Amino acid sequence: MPINQRAFSGQADVQAMSALAAAFPADNLHIVDLPYRCSSWALDDPNNVGLWIDAEGQLLAWAVMQTPFWTVDYACHPDALYLLPRILTWVDHRAHQMLQTGMGLPCWFAMVFADQTDRIRTLEEAGFSCQADVGEDSWSKVLLRRSAQVPFAEYNLPANFTIRSLAGEGEVGAYVALHRAVFESRNMTVEWRARTLRRPEYVPDVDLVAVVPDGRLAGFCIGWLNSNVAGEIVGQIEPLGVHADFRHLGIGRSILTECLRRLYRRGAHHILVETDNYRGAALDLYKSVGFRVIRDVLVFRKDYAGA
Repeated sequence: MPINQRAFSGQADVQAMSALAAAFPADNLHIVDLPYRCSSWALDDPNNVGLWIDAEGQLLAWAVMQTPFWTVDYACHPDALYLLPRILTWVDHRAHQMLQTGMGLPCWFAMVFADQTDRIRTLEEAGFSCQADVGEDSWSKVLLRRSAQVPFAEYNLPANFTIRSLAGEGEVGAYVALHRAVFESRNMTVEWRARTLRRPEYVPDVDLVAVVPDGRLAGFCIGWLNSNVAGEIVGQIEPLGVHADFRHLGIGRSILTECLRRLYRRGAHHILVETDNYRGAALDLYKSVGFRVIRDVLVFRKDYAGA
């Protein structure tokens, strides 16, 4: 069967990309949070997106060079895994191309579930190496799940702190400043964050901020919702953060718990979250409110700086 690669054409393709990932939830790390990731400025350049279609125009695989995350997001129909080497060849070409423009990155990362041995072998054959045991810079991740049946504990905010929904696009600038401070990165932009508010999947009621008495934003937690192949509503947390000036006050646990409550009220059967193994505080927080690890995620890296 002939397989063709075609150009990315915008939001209609994003919907098809999301549908392909959602159709095979056991194969893909990013499903419910794709509206957040696919709003990033990486997709402003259509050359950062690869789409592979069959003769009937059905999407079989896709990949995105997610520059803000230094990560290759991808999904592939399980009957078309033979396309993965072709996808990784495209990744190589695009990575080198970006270096030549001065906008490239010295390395790229790809995520894979630890039990996806065929994908792991293909990544290794393409020159990617696992980062799970490389000394001080070792990196691996976990996917966690929380059932709606797990009871909630009550957590109290400091006096006069409040949790509420983000106040629309008028508060996006303040959110972006907080996000940048929390993650010590300028990758988040006003345009990216504003786009998330315009996504059809966006639910304002689960886009939360914690506010200090003088009106400043101290923390944030965004929830996402989607339906899986069994017809169940699934939630996901992405992202969550608290400003360094307000940590150790219980704000993270309080805003996370409130977001979970709201997701469950909207019918979530269970809620997912992904985090790094080395982020002990984040992992402990999620476990403390009832999340449990369901999948180990390996991180693979390929260097391009010497190209």
